[in-house]
Amino acid sequence: MSDTNGVRASRSPTFGLLTGMAVTLSAVIVYSVYTIDQLRGLRQLQAQTIDRNRTDSLLLLRIQNDLNSVALSIRDMLDAIEPYPLSAWQGQLRRIRADLEDAMKREEASSPASRTAAQRGYLSSSMTQFWDALDRIFDLARRGGEKEARAQIRLSLQARQAALSSTVARLLVQNNEIDQQASAQTQQIYSRVQRNVYLFLTAVLLLVVTTSLYLVHYNRRMFQQVAALSERRSELAQQLISIQENTFRYISRELHDEFGQILTAMGAMLQRVDRRASAAEIPFRDDLREVQEIVQSALDKVRTLSQALHPVILEEAGLEAALKTHLPVFEKQTGIEIRYEALGTSAPVDQRIAIHLFRVLQEALNNVARHSKSTHAAVRLRYQPDAIVLEVEDHGVGFGNAGKSHGMGLVSMRERADLVHGRLELLDRDGGGALVRFTVPLASEEARAEA
Repeated sequence: MSDTNGVRASRSPTFGLLTGMAVTLSAVIVYSVYTIDQLRGLRQLQAQTIDRNRTDSLLLLRIQNDLNSVALSIRDMLDAIEPYPLSAWQGQLRRIRADLEDAMKREEASSPASRTAAQRGYLSSSMTQFWDALDRIFDLARRGGEKEARAQIRLSLQARQAALSSTVARLLVQNNEIDQQASAQTQQIYSRVQRNVYLFLTAVLLLVVTTSLYLVHYNRRMFQQVAALSERRSELAQQLISIQENTFRYISRELHDEFGQILTAMGAMLQRVDRRASAAEIPFRDDLREVQEIVQSALDKVRTLSQALHPVILEEAGLEAALKTHLPVFEKQTGIEIRYEALGTSAPVDQRIAIHLFRVLQEALNNVARHSKSTHAAVRLRYQPDAIVLEVEDHGVGFGNAGKSHGMGLVSMRERADLVHGRLELLDRDGGGALVRFTVPLASEEARAEA
């Protein structure tokens, strides 16, 4: 069951996110297609109905204006006080007719699609009949029938002109109605698009909120897993370091107690043999002294290794005594000059903290010897009211140029810092070199120990 829960907890959110993205893209595509279709319909409505209808209305107004000019001319022709014959108005009416025919041709090309063929034919035929009747009247007037021609104007021509004006007026009214209908359709399209914009924004907002909540939930779960893994890693690191220290302590004691005693006994036996040897056995005594020196050298190395694995003086005399003992040995082994300072008022340091401080010092000095290319280093132990600070400083190449050759050592130092809730800082000095600063809170550690 726990394995199943672990698999479920570590499931990637990729599928859910891809699904959300697919839904979002689908919604955007559908909405875009719908909006484009609505805009295309609006464009067609404007181009084929509204703009065309307005152009046609302007041409109908032009025709109506020409018909009004014709009506004025007819009125003048029938005016009894005018001394001119009917033929005097023929040129004026010819110009009006030319303008009317041009307007009629343009109007027929731009007439709305809603206008029927019968309506188009009626206006055109009525206009043709009007001009035919006018031509006959002018012919009659030229033949001397001036009086009869005026009578025909009064009886039929005025009625034809009035009928034409009424037809054009009706067409203008019809165009106005079409304009109103097109305006209503336009408002409907805008309303639909606006409503769909609100719906789309609401859907996108809900999707964003859902995705965000999903990510927040997933991230919270992942952080919980990371925290659990970190806690387990910390426990495992603590156990490993504890096992390591116990192993070092065991090996150190074995080296000191077993091998040290054996080598010490061998040295004592060699000394007794050397004392008992006679003067005649000088070559034998020289070989004996050489073996004795080798045994003493091996004993010194065993003691040094035992001290490095587990400094007994750390338990017996404390941290400062262990540092003062270790630093001269390190100088002798590496040739690096160490300047040591203890600042502040000395205070007892808990064994659990002391061993980690000592191990960090060892690793930092080993890094100086292996990677810094420096011949000088400084070690500072600074006591503060609530913390103890260990600093190891060199004047070598620094961390930036050291590469990754001592990465595991730095990892070990960080692990030890986490175990005592300390802070490890790896800094490059401005003038060159590196500074390792390890700060351990003493008060909080003591409070935790008491709790």
